[in-house]
Amino acid sequence: MAPQTPTSTGHQDDAAELMALARLAGTGDPAATRRFLDRVWAPIARVVNGVLGPHHPEVDDVIQQSLIAVLQALGGFRGECHPAGYASRITLHVALRARRNAALRRTRNQTLAQISAADPDAVWPGCELSAERRKRALRDLLTDLPEEQADALALRVMLGWSLEDVAQATGAPLNTVRSRVRLAKEALRRRIEADPSLSDQLEVGR
Repeated sequence: MAPQTPTSTGHQDDAAELMALARLAGTGDPAATRRFLDRVWAPIARVVNGVLGPHHPEVDDVIQQSLIAVLQALGGFRGECHPAGYASRITLHVALRARRNAALRRTRNQTLAQISAADPDAVWPGCELSAERRKRALRDLLTDLPEEQADALALRVMLGWSLEDVAQATGAPLNTVRSRVRLAKEALRRRIEADPSLSDQLEVGR
């Protein structure tokens, strides 16, 4: 067997340490819980910002909700995937649910026009504003996908994970993840083709 490089050994040691912290935190150990939360805060924050957008008013609240949800789920963590991936997947569900709820509230309160008028992104340069609009359109479309497809697409496309990383985080076979991403892209393509306004926002065909 070829000797491991220091980099790969360090990575494995890091994963093993986080796995041990996750199991201890799952038993309610206070010190392990604090250390585990310190380690997973950054990936959780990245997922929340990726789903909601960095300017969403509920980002901090959803990060806190995600941390609580992760801790509540640790009792059932069986160590079948990397703890950070496990936390990221739980966070993705919390963030998508928060986005759906926010959309419902906007519709119910009929404030979409006011929110659009006060969009803080309007001061950005044109190219950055265009990119942000595309991201928002994609986030909105994600809420209509089946949960497993939305998970796979968000992790793969919005957060830039590899198919292997998505498979590890979701516990699904690689071919299943590949199929979910493909089906999600096909569903989004149909939505875009049926709605010219979405095509404009996502700059399809340009």
